Amino acid sequence: MNPPAVPNGDRFQPHAARELGGMFDDVSGRYDLLNRVMSLGQDRAWRAAMWRGVPEDAHAVLDLCTGSGTSLTGLRRPGRLVIGADVSRAMLEIAAEREGRIGWAPRLVCADAFRLPFADRSLDAITIAFGIRNLRPTTEALAELARVLRPGGTLVVLEAAAPAPGPAAPFHRFYLRHLIPLAGRLSADPSAYAYLSRSVFEFGSGPEFEQALAQTGFAVTSARRFMMGATRLWTAKRPGGDGQKAFSSGGTDMQNAGSGPQHGVKLPSGGPGRAGEWRTWMGVQLALAVALTAALGYGIAVLLKYGAALPLTGWQRSLTWLLLVGGILVFGARSLALLHRVLSPPPRP
Repeated sequence: MNPPAVPNGDRFQPHAARELGGMFDDVSGRYDLLNRVMSLGQDRAWRAAMWRGVPEDAHAVLDLCTGSGTSLTGLRRPGRLVIGADVSRAMLEIAAEREGRIGWAPRLVCADAFRLPFADRSLDAITIAFGIRNLRPTTEALAELARVLRPGGTLVVLEAAAPAPGPAAPFHRFYLRHLIPLAGRLSADPSAYAYLSRSVFEFGSGPEFEQALAQTGFAVTSARRFMMGATRLWTAKRPGGDGQKAFSSGGTDMQNAGSGPQHGVKLPSGGPGRAGEWRTWMGVQLALAVALTAALGYGIAVLLKYGAALPLTGWQRSLTWLLLVGGILVFGARSLALLHRVLSPPPRP
């Protein structure tokens, strides 16, 4: 299936940092709001799953393609150096206002992902949320990440995926092709969301990225699917020994985080509080999914009762049925999956 056409094709060229940086500068104002809408409010739960993939004893953590810093909050720990890197200065300014600039606040760097300003083997973990598909060629970007990760370091990637074969594929394809560009009309640069749609198709449904990881020496330790595979989460390790090298920057504007205790501060770990918070969030998502399923069921009942009197053409009627039935299948399945998670033990941090 060919991806939809999109203007500004230079954004798809290799190493298009300048073009992508300008695009994200333009859409920075409403970027987080539109992400929340397009993910149906699930993006925070997906990021929380990404945060749990980072080892608690990781002292130097990079959030690449950090954008407005949405993923930084969950990475912060006493004694941990968190760095956010992105090519968009406007996005980084929003991140700086959100996270602050003192103490153990994340250090922000405007940098090209293919030429990271870090020493070899200097980072314990790297996270990337909805950014790896923008780094072309993918294998070159992963090779650069392997360079700066210490042996045994962790890479956690959260990304939107193209439709995989299955019953949900037509609905997923319709969402990417039509609804995302439609939502993008609310932004300052609608072409950015046409780009987003096409970039997801180009990225693939998952196996392509896993092959790129294998080609660059990463070993996938876990892979998860969210929302029927529309979003994927991978955790991978850089092969090597268990040794750890302390982060070292060439300047004075970043704090150093060594591998030992930080002034007697013990890094926090999971516990009853985190487990309770996880169950509460799962319960909220379950209630939302059940409510949406019920609303769609009510819509079907109304259509059955009054459909003949509604001023709908043939294709409009067919599309309405498709959306209602498809929505019930998707959110009904999600309700069952969330119920299973709520009744299961919370995941380990």
